[in-house]
Amino acid sequence: MASRREFLSHSLTAAALAALPASVFAADRPARPLKLLVLGGTGFLGPHFVERAHARGHTLTLFNRGRSNPTRFDGTPLAGIEQLRGDRKDDLAALEGDRRWDAVLDTSAYFPGDVARSAGLLAGRVGHYQIISSISVYARNDIANDEDSPLATLTDPETRTITGETYGGLKAACERAAQDALPGKTSVVRPGLIVGPGDPTDRFTWWPARVDRGGEIAAPGTPQDPTQCIDVRDLAAFLLHLIEQDTTGVFNADAAPGTLTMGGLLDSCVRQAKAAGGAPDARLTWLPADFLETQDVKAWSDMPVWIAPVGEYAGFGRTRVDRAVAAGLTHRPIDDTVRDTLTWWRAQPAERRAAPKSGLSPEREAAVLAAWHARSS
Repeated sequence: MASRREFLSHSLTAAALAALPASVFAADRPARPLKLLVLGGTGFLGPHFVERAHARGHTLTLFNRGRSNPTRFDGTPLAGIEQLRGDRKDDLAALEGDRRWDAVLDTSAYFPGDVARSAGLLAGRVGHYQIISSISVYARNDIANDEDSPLATLTDPETRTITGETYGGLKAACERAAQDALPGKTSVVRPGLIVGPGDPTDRFTWWPARVDRGGEIAAPGTPQDPTQCIDVRDLAAFLLHLIEQDTTGVFNADAAPGTLTMGGLLDSCVRQAKAAGGAPDARLTWLPADFLETQDVKAWSDMPVWIAPVGEYAGFGRTRVDRAVAAGLTHRPIDDTVRDTLTWWRAQPAERRAAPKSGLSPEREAAVLAAWHARSS
């Protein structure tokens, strides 16, 4: 079984941009162009949001340290976006003064003290503060959580150490810090696993990439095991929609429960890899959870996107998203996400593709499969 740490555990290319739906760049402009401030903006989710907001006619300012992808928008149509340098921990000087923004997107909320400082500084000068949280805020994983489920708490409220034990509590405390600073003006979005082209973690990408290589593939659990994820482009569109509609509240943002299983995901990977000329002789061998445990194959890290839905994780893959769907969240087909992720992955440098950050190594996978066949015979 996966520990909570394992459960919780950037850049886009032209291919990823080409994969965006045409509607992103269409002239369906909002009724009023907005001035938007993004805290972060150059990692994974941030660029997708910035590109969509820019295409819809909004004016953007980015505030970050300039350490992650500082030249992300150089040489692109977005090169003129204002970028302010600072550190939300101890240098907010660039945000001081009387400048106003219609809305703030906070993509880098990890410590409640940092959120309290930034939100407190901007209170009275922004109309809407949107904070990216996580479904990891929930205290339990053995139930199908909705937005009103109990939240995780911190043993040490002052901690600045992110671990599997503190991550959920820290995110919950960040939510409260924003809500306290701007009561009635916040939207809290709790995504599940964010996936798609540009993902720096490889937690989802590993599956399309692995299937693309073909051969016998170790598949975890059963084809019916539920899972959830959210395409980064669908998430970015939802965030902007909430801001444009000035919709506040708390929203889970994930696939609708019951719509995605491990079998459905891996079948999609096979279809899309074959359509792209890959997956030679690809065949799935499903390995029971108890066998994987005897082989020390860990859910979520060694077998990305999967946790056996039993015991303390009986609610895995069943997080409720009704409220977000009612507020405008939409989901593209999993085939589209798999196809575009594989296209992006194939365009990465050889050294990047040779060292994925998640999943089993070829040697380890072969050993696990050999052990399974030996046991079966």
